[in-house]
Amino acid sequence: MNIRPVRVEDLMGMQSCNLHNLPENYTMRYYLYHAMTWPGLSYVAEDASGRIVGYILAKMDEETSENEEPRGHVTSISVLRSYRRLGLAKKLMVQSQESMAEIYNASHVSLHVRQSNRAAIGLYRDTLGFTVKDVEKKYYADGEDALSMHLSLKRSV
Repeated sequence: MNIRPVRVEDLMGMQSCNLHNLPENYTMRYYLYHAMTWPGLSYVAEDASGRIVGYILAKMDEETSENEEPRGHVTSISVLRSYRRLGLAKKLMVQSQESMAEIYNASHVSLHVRQSNRAAIGLYRDTLGFTVKDVEKKYYADGEDALSMHLSLKRSV
């Protein structure tokens, strides 16, 4: 498995991975916007044949005021079912978080996760150290609540 920064030619593979796994789907324009606006934050996992088997789509928060520190946000992450439990989601998350801190000097990263997605919550909370900041009622189109999660990217001295 190889984790690398996303390239324009990866966008179809990312969208395909998303369509197989997630109920929330995005237009090709949305993927392109992320890749071009925040280069270095989105990554793909590819198998030995170069097939996209996972991705992370990330951005910087555009709604920060002048006196606020930059904040990153994970828009979407997905790994094909047959490639799960190999540590790919963790590797994708860590790579994107490191890039947020190094390239954009992000103070923290946020994400939303379905309240029913126990595997993802376990990864974010137990493995990566995210904390739940809030519950956003009916966040998803089908009415399911989302946990709003947060992780500080400031290194302890």
